[in-house]
Amino acid sequence: MKSDMLHTPDGVRDIYNGECKKKLLIQDRLHQVFLRYGYQDIQTPTFEFFDIFSREIGTTPSKDLYKFFDKEGNTLVLRPDFTPSIARSAAKYYVDEEMPIKLCYMGNTFVNHTDYKGRLKESTQCGVELMGDGSIYADAELLAMVVEALKSCGLFEFRISVGHAQFISSLLEAAQISGEDEAVIRELLANKNFFGVEEFMCQFSIDSDLRELFAFLGSFNVDEAALTEAKNYAKNYPQIIEAIDSLLELHRYIKLYEIEKYVSIEPGIISEYTYYTGTVFYGYTFGTGEAIVKGGRYDKLLNYFGKNAPAIGFAIMVDQLLGAMSYQNIRIDMPANNALIVFSPKYNGEAIRKASLLRTQGMMVQTMLLSEDKTKDFYYEYAKKHHISRVEFMDGE
Repeated sequence: MKSDMLHTPDGVRDIYNGECKKKLLIQDRLHQVFLRYGYQDIQTPTFEFFDIFSREIGTTPSKDLYKFFDKEGNTLVLRPDFTPSIARSAAKYYVDEEMPIKLCYMGNTFVNHTDYKGRLKESTQCGVELMGDGSIYADAELLAMVVEALKSCGLFEFRISVGHAQFISSLLEAAQISGEDEAVIRELLANKNFFGVEEFMCQFSIDSDLRELFAFLGSFNVDEAALTEAKNYAKNYPQIIEAIDSLLELHRYIKLYEIEKYVSIEPGIISEYTYYTGTVFYGYTFGTGEAIVKGGRYDKLLNYFGKNAPAIGFAIMVDQLLGAMSYQNIRIDMPANNALIVFSPKYNGEAIRKASLLRTQGMMVQTMLLSEDKTKDFYYEYAKKHHISRVEFMDGE
């Protein structure tokens, strides 16, 4: 029984020693980027009422939620996603705010994935939510933030794939596809099975322009010329044209920010969250099979909580980011401003005073009584293992 108590449940794990320190350093670097863009911190509860994450909201499916009850019989949920929680908070505390609201967060989410997928059920996210700004410029600035945040961690080989939720939803509507057929197409798109989409669409009688637009879903790294060509096929479908115009404007801003090296327009991008209404994007890199960034525009979500305001946000998946950095052998430099003071009992007062002085100067200092059965080399090895740059002995020798 005692040996069982040493193990964690499937999907969660301990993070300790150097790995924990690296994770905290990465979180701080991401946080500093958010602050530089004018975002303010917010913390929401780890659990909320079930309705915050209901099917109508369009977040994580109910079967994947961790649910439990309080003493009054209310159904509560461990948060699977920060966005609905922050939307609720914004509607409560900023209901009359007319200027854009910029909030950033850091914390853990909980999704009860099927075990065979091998995914973490508790994961750390750092992200931002921008509410009250419906401009394409806001979309572009968030993409620029993502690029700067990832580069601040030492990651330079990555790609942000950008699509538009309205393009796909309007295309399906124009083709009069709904219900189970729509679910099939969305599943194929989620798996990037674009040939499967084309094959599935063969059973439907649609005009040639719509068929060309469905084929367009499989395009990668689309440029302005290709987007303009797609507009020609969408001439009879105003909502599709509106989505393409948004992508065209976003493409121009991406060039102004000089981040086109990292960003590609991919019309077939689809999100697991159905509350997205506009720009949708994912970030990918080597060394992980999952996205390291997820984001998008959700202009109708705040309406559920009583505030009519457009919004966009993103989350950086910290655990996946760290895994990718480890795979790519990206070094995370540890702070060198630390020390270890080893002292014999005779010098305990001097050691305490010295450690206190160094701490007031901003150093991280460990103190340790000198053990008679350990050599000085032992303490030097300890310091090396724990990335301690300075060792000082107070033993009269």
